[in-house]
Amino acid sequence: MTELELNQLRAQCHTVLAGHKSVSPAEEFAAMADFCKQHHIEFDTYGEGEFVQQFEQKIADLLGFEAGVFCITGTMTQTLALRLACGERGSSLVVLHPTAHILKHENSNYQVLDHFEVQNIGDPFRVWNAADLSAVKDKLAAALVELPMREIGGQLISLDELNKIKQHCHENNIHLHMDGARLWEAQAGYGVPFAEITQGFDSVYVSFYKGIGGMAGAMLLGNKDFVAKAKVWMHRQGGSVFRRLPYVVSAAMQFDRRLAAIPACFAKTKEVLEILRQFPALKINPSSAHCNMFHLYLPVSRERAMEIRNQVAQESGVWLFNRASHAALPDQSYIEWMIGDQALALRNEDITAALALLNAAVDGQ
Repeated sequence: MTELELNQLRAQCHTVLAGHKSVSPAEEFAAMADFCKQHHIEFDTYGEGEFVQQFEQKIADLLGFEAGVFCITGTMTQTLALRLACGERGSSLVVLHPTAHILKHENSNYQVLDHFEVQNIGDPFRVWNAADLSAVKDKLAAALVELPMREIGGQLISLDELNKIKQHCHENNIHLHMDGARLWEAQAGYGVPFAEITQGFDSVYVSFYKGIGGMAGAMLLGNKDFVAKAKVWMHRQGGSVFRRLPYVVSAAMQFDRRLAAIPACFAKTKEVLEILRQFPALKINPSSAHCNMFHLYLPVSRERAMEIRNQVAQESGVWLFNRASHAALPDQSYIEWMIGDQALALRNEDITAALALLNAAVDGQ
């Protein structure tokens, strides 16, 4: 099936398990227009504008930083931050977990564009820790921590271990950067204020289109001097778009509502994991909820998993998941499940019935 056909099939389903409910461009733009009218919002010019800068400061205050700058993509934001860290510390070496987004999803930009050099840290299937960091004897410019770690099911480094990492970086003049694309979800898992999580980080990147549901965009946060330098580099890399307002409005108009709903999504995740224990053919990673996402391993190939998804959608009107990925074994695959407003709107009985369809389809394959 083409992507268009899959979207049409999903739209026809009466039950959708994962993620947030999507809206049409007409609905999104109409809501943005109403928001701008209600708040008397004026356009920015290359990011200079009252509303854009108020939103930047709002996020900076929430996360305990002096300043923030809205960036068009997280890909630009993260490599920019780490390149700055290398320049400030006289080293080009950055440590990344093997599952870091920079390594897996950004076409080797850090290497091809000569931003910095990378050394892997930790085990690909586990969160990394301060002992892993202490074992690196090279002079490091920066270390990147992803919270939560998406590629291993949304696992979180414990707060105790995170504090040890912060202390090591502080004592050894290592810039500590957070890939906080899903920091909003991580905070519910930790159960402490945002500023307690971010304290000790030199810079943080957050996303506005994942858990928040904005059209696009990210923010880089740090002290005023660091953010001022980042703005220069963002312009050099073509990221200083003439109007940032549409993306900021799309995020800002729903930010508070989305943030307030995440604890309920986390609570629902715990309920879903308990339901899943009824189905031994479906394996969960991690086994307990760290945030409102996890991976579900299926005893079938990726191709077979997607065939099952389409068949169940056509026959039962239930959309089980969006994508399946290859796993280590040829007869195994996994899906990423983010519990959002789709699952919140479902009774647990409906979720159980949907998962029973999936379990029956994969069991004994």
